[in-house]
Amino acid sequence: MYAVVEIYGKQYRADVGSTLSVDRFDAEKGSSVTFDKVLLVSGDSVKVGAPYVAGASVKAIVQDEIKADKVIVFKYKPKKDYRVTQGHRQKYTVIKVEEIVG
Repeated sequence: MYAVVEIYGKQYRADVGSTLSVDRFDAEKGSSVTFDKVLLVSGDSVKVGAPYVAGASVKAIVQDEIKADKVIVFKYKPKKDYRVTQGHRQKYTVIKVEEIVG
């Protein structure tokens, strides 16, 4: 059984027992969170929402907060003495899917 869930504007496939790295949100490590915006639930039969499946939710536990690898952004314009280097590290919250209701 799996579900397609919308978490803070992005869609993820959530299987029971799987871990997901989602964009960072404020939650304590070890706390339980519930996501109600479920777009699709697949099991014995497939339920597709319009836009969301009524009564369906995904329950997960927050495991950790991590940072992705650094991405270097380098801009320059030839012959104009313009060079800009910038770095970025995206922060993620790692959650473990415990239960799919619906």
